[in-house]
Amino acid sequence: MSGKSHHLQEIEALLVPHFAKRHVTSLFKHFSKLVEELQQEEWADAIAASGKFIEAVLKALFVQVGKTPPAGRGFKADFIINGLAQVPDGTAHDSVRLTIPRACRFVYDIASNRGGRHDPDEIDPNQMDANAAVMNCSWILAEMIRVAQKGAVDTNEAKALVDALVEKRYPLIEDVDGRVYFHIKGKSAVDAALLALAYRYPRRMSKDELVATVSGPLRANRTEDELSSSEQTWLPQM
Repeated sequence: MSGKSHHLQEIEALLVPHFAKRHVTSLFKHFSKLVEELQQEEWADAIAASGKFIEAVLKALFVQVGKTPPAGRGFKADFIINGLAQVPDGTAHDSVRLTIPRACRFVYDIASNRGGRHDPDEIDPNQMDANAAVMNCSWILAEMIRVAQKGAVDTNEAKALVDALVEKRYPLIEDVDGRVYFHIKGKSAVDAALLALAYRYPRRMSKDELVATVSGPLRANRTEDELSSSEQTWLPQM
């Protein structure tokens, strides 16, 4: 079982049965999709997933206060949010009635208006919107854990569980400011050189840049004495 799967099951156990399992399963599916799309820099898809996450959260909150959310196309975020605000004070947790729904409205507005406020002469806000969405969705999930556990799990513990789901997953190859980096264990100097050239193709890479690309990981992983004679030829001559 992967670390993320373990955390998902752990959080689900904290949320159910306080929140209906059906909607908890749905919100986790969309939260996972949101994180996946964000880390692949598919901003519009991440924003769309955040909207579906919010729908699942609002349904879970509505059921928790004893109401039945409209099915299918009958779902309206404003109807749920306004309905939660009208629940009598003292009959449900204030976070369920007011605080979480307010955060939901912010994210849902972003998801509903994605693409609608884009001006071709301005910077595309999708990346900014996607990051705002995942931060707010993470807070919502952590707050739901805190509410469901009635103080047994404090805010920091809840946040740590959610942070583990959102942690950055780096690609195998990255280009940072024109410099190629690898996140592959056990690669040889020749492997690294071939990967760098293939990654950069059809653009060219100078000899000095190729040496710098290959020698960095070699020195990071092993001492110079541990390198083979062929690998040592890739190190810059001092």
